Amino acid sequence: MDDVTPQPVEDTDMPEIVDEMPLEEEGKGPEKYYEAVGRRKEATARVRVFTKKSTDKQTSEDKAIITINEKPYFEYFNSAKLQGVIEAPLKKLKSLNRFKATVIVHGGGMAGQADAVKFGLSRALVLFDTNFSKKLRKAGYLTRDARVK
Repeated sequence: MDDVTPQPVEDTDMPEIVDEMPLEEEGKGPEKYYEAVGRRKEATARVRVFTKKSTDKQTSEDKAIITINEKPYFEYFNSAKLQGVIEAPLKKLKSLNRFKATVIVHGGGMAGQADAVKFGLSRALVLFDTNFSKKLRKAGYLTRDARVK
């Protein structure tokens, strides 16, 4: 029998600050991002928030730069209501075009996934600037809705 030492289990519910992410393009340094996890019903979203650069492609002025499972959020969520749910934290901070985000979401239905993205995005924005916490908490975006069907 092999001598196996137990590894400590990490609490994935806590948001974390990650300093660098390698880019696909050569010649550029790693990009700093803030990562948080959002959950709602059976859905889980891992959100990474970056500060927007001038080289980032933007489809229009009234849409945020959010990629969900490698698709733009307005393609992943066809409903205008669900798109509004995802944009809500950025609209509340009047920062719709200030950030870009990449999201990996799985589990649950479309509404649960949208709420999980909203919660994860809100948590990541608070990691970026703790002053955002007051507005987001007052709007109810930092409160975990633990109801599970």
